[in-house]
Amino acid sequence: MSQKKKFAGIEREIPQNTRSTVTRLFGQLHGQRFRLTVVAVSIVIYVALSIWNPMYSAVVIDHLWQSVQAAWQSGAPFSVTGAMGRELLQLTFQYLSTWLFYYLQSYLMASVAESLVLELRSQISQKLNRLPLRFFDQNKAGEILSRVTSDLDKISEVLQTGLLKLIVAIGTIIGSLIVMFCYSVPLTCLFLVFMAVCMVVTNIVARKNLACAAQRQETIAVLTGVVEEYYNGRDVIKAYNHEAESIRKVSEAAEANRAANQKADFLTNCVNPLIRLLTRLSQVVIAIISGHAMLNGAMSVGVVQAFFQYVNQTAEPLTEASYMINSLQAALASAERTFELLDEAEEIPDPASPAVVERAAGRVAFEHVSFGYDPERLLMQDISFEAKPGQKIAVVGSTGAGKTTLINLLMRFYEVNGGRITLDGVPTAAMTRAGLRRNFGMVLQDTWLFGGTVAENIAYGRPDATREEIVAAARAAKVDYFIRTMPQGYDTVLDNDAANLSAGQRQLLTIARVFLCDPPIIILDEATSSVDTRTEVEIGKAMKKLMDGRTSFVIAHRLSTIRDADTILFMEHGNIIEQGDHKTLLAKGGAYAALYYSQFE
Repeated sequence: MSQKKKFAGIEREIPQNTRSTVTRLFGQLHGQRFRLTVVAVSIVIYVALSIWNPMYSAVVIDHLWQSVQAAWQSGAPFSVTGAMGRELLQLTFQYLSTWLFYYLQSYLMASVAESLVLELRSQISQKLNRLPLRFFDQNKAGEILSRVTSDLDKISEVLQTGLLKLIVAIGTIIGSLIVMFCYSVPLTCLFLVFMAVCMVVTNIVARKNLACAAQRQETIAVLTGVVEEYYNGRDVIKAYNHEAESIRKVSEAAEANRAANQKADFLTNCVNPLIRLLTRLSQVVIAIISGHAMLNGAMSVGVVQAFFQYVNQTAEPLTEASYMINSLQAALASAERTFELLDEAEEIPDPASPAVVERAAGRVAFEHVSFGYDPERLLMQDISFEAKPGQKIAVVGSTGAGKTTLINLLMRFYEVNGGRITLDGVPTAAMTRAGLRRNFGMVLQDTWLFGGTVAENIAYGRPDATREEIVAAARAAKVDYFIRTMPQGYDTVLDNDAANLSAGQRQLLTIARVFLCDPPIIILDEATSSVDTRTEVEIGKAMKKLMDGRTSFVIAHRLSTIRDADTILFMEHGNIIEQGDHKTLLAKGGAYAALYYSQFE
């Protein structure tokens, strides 16, 4: 786990184990060794040329200056042929080679970074499919998406620019300072004094900028949350005449974001002119001193211009050191967060030799099952019941009683802590999850439709279904007529979570999915909660026909819909406190009877 520090209202992460994160990050690049070797060689040659070019240019400039003076004194025409021409041609070739190796290392490093991000995204994609449902319950979707998107983008950006720039800067600074000391110790020391001041200023501004950036991210998160909340709740806002209040709150959030952006942008934009001012001031002082030395013959024209080249290529990397280190630290924190996700505990692996139930008869049994989201605090204890083939099992109880948890255990979204669940006498733990779930069809209270056509959404569980089978399923779900009224019928494209459809229409489409899959066991979690009474009756008739000969589990709040159930399980605080058919439970006069009569008073 990475160490977290509260900063400016949000959590800012710093890597806790830098060495292990770096080792693991570069371990991911084992397939990029050839490109990395070429990049390393290119960096060495580029740095060597960056140091050598000013030195050689000093020689060329001195020779050129001597040739100009000789031509001036003799009155002969000035010429750059012969040795002078070769020197100028060599210097041109060196600068072109410097550009070539810079381009090569940048191009290959971009390829390495994007390949690394692709590999990590592929690993995360596979990892998410192996994580238990508990992980998604305990982590917000935004946090998970952040690791897949922004964290990996930050790693890519820093590998392409920050890391490359830092390595080149270190080599260039060391080499340039060595040459500068050889040329003039006093001028180099004077330059370093100015650079030390620049680095102190940059470090102070960088720290303040980091705080402002954190505050800006916080205000963006608040503004995004408010806008999303008010956009989704626009009907409620209008119904209660809260337009003015919502505009005021959005304006306040936008103003806070504007102020944070203004402060952060000011700090970002003010530091460069300030550093340039100090750098130019240092160059003016160096120019005065070096000019005096040149007049006294202590330094040549070529050496002075070479010294200024070294000043220019050393000053910027020195002053940007804080920003480089901060960006690398942020990238390592992102990498650490990514590896934390990849190291999360996975689902129990499927058995090596799994039991196979091709099409279940529908006998389901819970045998002394216990379960808890926290193994130390069990929610369910000693749950036992049996559903025979073709029976309708209703699960009722108050909100939070454990009804959906029971179904999640049946589907192996969670693993039981004790006891076992069997399908046709076969323990579900002995089957693969895919093999188990092929025997089930689910209609949830929360409808999920994906980007694509209506036909593709109905055929989500059977992508190979024919158009005739899709239409037949839609008719059975009483949704065919509605689909034909849409602009392109079954080929109408749904997007934005099918926002143009009513909740009932979306639920009808998900019910059609189950009709098409034709599974031996059906799970209905408040499947008709969003449809009107008349449609509910029609769907009930179709469902009754579909359930004929199939085992079905129905979670219901309206007890009128499950009076014909073969067995009713009444749950409270995660446990089954009553079970039996409708008449038996009414005659018992217990919790079920009290709830039933309360709905019909």
